[in-house]
Amino acid sequence: MKATIWHNPRCSKSRETLAILNDTPGLEVEVVEYLKTPPTRAKLADLYARAGMTPRDGLRKAEDGAKALKDASDDAILDAMIADPILIERPLVETGKGVRLGRPPEKVREIL
Repeated sequence: MKATIWHNPRCSKSRETLAILNDTPGLEVEVVEYLKTPPTRAKLADLYARAGMTPRDGLRKAEDGAKALKDASDDAILDAMIADPILIERPLVETGKGVRLGRPPEKVREIL
């Protein structure tokens, strides 16, 4: 099976999630550093839909740019995330079984 992690190596939760993936026997892990290679708007919307999340659920609320999105629509939030990928909460993990936000990191076990 293959897993893709939308990863930020500076984030402890992202590193913990990556460790879980790397410790899973038989799992081929693709690491995408989303700050260097952001997802397209369509891909991000698809990831959230498959995870059962809204863009607001995936918004990194602690970032300064998120404060301006308090009353924004999902479309506006997605646009802001694409313009400034630091607003994307991480890590997102995608497998053939679904998508999970690795918060807490153990959540990804549901799709392994």
